[in-house]
Amino acid sequence: MLPIYKREMRAYFISPIGYTFIAVFLAVSGGLFSLTTAWMETADVATYFTLMIFMFTVLIPLLTMKLFSEERKTKTEQILLTSPVSLFGIVIAKFLAAFTLYAATMTLSCLINYSVLTSVSGKSPVFSQFFGNFVGILFLGAAFIAVGVFMSAITENQVVSAVATFGVILLMMVVNFVISLIGNAFIRSILKWFSVVDRYTFFTRGIFSLPAIIYFVSLVIIFLFLTARVYEMRRWN
Repeated sequence: MLPIYKREMRAYFISPIGYTFIAVFLAVSGGLFSLTTAWMETADVATYFTLMIFMFTVLIPLLTMKLFSEERKTKTEQILLTSPVSLFGIVIAKFLAAFTLYAATMTLSCLINYSVLTSVSGKSPVFSQFFGNFVGILFLGAAFIAVGVFMSAITENQVVSAVATFGVILLMMVVNFVISLIGNAFIRSILKWFSVVDRYTFFTRGIFSLPAIIYFVSLVIIFLFLTARVYEMRRWN
């Protein structure tokens, strides 16, 4: 599993994808942070993190679109399927590579933004709120990356993979707004289960909700499991 993880990490930096992701992420993050804190003369970071969630609909597909689709396009997936690593191990290695780049970039962005706000404006965000949002963003990003990994596994076209990931992530976020428009309580309860924003709200208040954490981890496991099953069927076919 480790060689696959290293190969994927290296692949991000021998192509423009890794550099593009980091550059766009830091630029967008810095711009949004300035607009929602420094320019508004406030240390409240809730708006910044909320806007970043919506930016993930574009950024996460950029990170995951090539993970499996490129293997199919270049006909190298047979090497993966015949490697001594289990299918789930392969999936986890690719997921961890994408999550490592995402988490490292998010951490760097938060450190820069926090330092700039405290040193330039003299305002300090409430640490529990800032750290809670940061942890929530990591869990939320992990769930979205798992979605992207699955979408990449079911198509050999990177553009289709990116668009599909974009659509699913967007749907998972807007479902929270659709719930209020539905009168049927049973349907609302079903849709509420898919609402990632509803779970993330706990972290915005600095609350580390165990059910919310279990929910995000469950989403990761479900989509990675589905990805492994896709490749198991492909192996036998």
